[in-house]
Amino acid sequence: MNQDPLKLMCILAHPDDESLGTGGILARYADEGVHTSLITATRGQRGWQGDEADNPGQKALAQIREAELRAAAAVLGVQELILLDYMDGELDKAEWKTAVSQIAHYIRRIQPHVVVTFDPYGSYGHPDHIAISQIAAAAIVAASSSNGTQPPHQVDKLYYLADTAEFAHIYESVFGELVMTVDARERRIVSWPDWAITTKIETNAYQSQIWEAITCHRTQLPSFEALMQMPTAQRQRLFARQGFYRVFSLVNGGREIEKDLFAGFSKPQKVL
Repeated sequence: MNQDPLKLMCILAHPDDESLGTGGILARYADEGVHTSLITATRGQRGWQGDEADNPGQKALAQIREAELRAAAAVLGVQELILLDYMDGELDKAEWKTAVSQIAHYIRRIQPHVVVTFDPYGSYGHPDHIAISQIAAAAIVAASSSNGTQPPHQVDKLYYLADTAEFAHIYESVFGELVMTVDARERRIVSWPDWAITTKIETNAYQSQIWEAITCHRTQLPSFEALMQMPTAQRQRLFARQGFYRVFSLVNGGREIEKDLFAGFSKPQKVL
């Protein structure tokens, strides 16, 4: 008897978050036969990294970045991509109930077992990252009840991206201190203490896919220049494994470090 595939959904804020943040797990689990889906909340309309004189404007840039996102998602084996239309840089100003309801709709329809999103710090305090983390968590709760037209769906596990101290050190050794000023206060990259990280996923075998996906985001390459120039060995350390915090799980628990986001599930055999 064929088992239905396990399902992984990443809920993120911008085009390129999927490659830099979750590229390793998307590539790995797609390769293992897991159904992978991605919700991206904004189109990155304000994310121009080149000479301002060459800025195509928000409408055109949104179309360009959508094409980049679709190319990267294809490289990573994403089976379903949902691109929403919230304004880049203003996700925390979105009509909250509408945003929660919209993402809950996709959770009910796709029925993921595992959801991954940003941590409450937004990695380095980015308001869009923080907002999508909060919206995703609320949508999981909302999706567990029917909306009148869709049956409820209960997500089994929620994870936060949890940058390790090693990742933060390598990243800032390449790019310098990651600082963002919000409400006149500086925000910096937040690394999780090693003891707090519940889950470490090996992604070294998928480095070439991760890198290919990153380079699909051509409008962002000026800001990735240092990443492109870093020694191969250092880049491999950056993307060799990913850390996560298991926010909740209905299928397993305890202090033992997970090596699989689907720990606690019976995984169907991959069909070769």
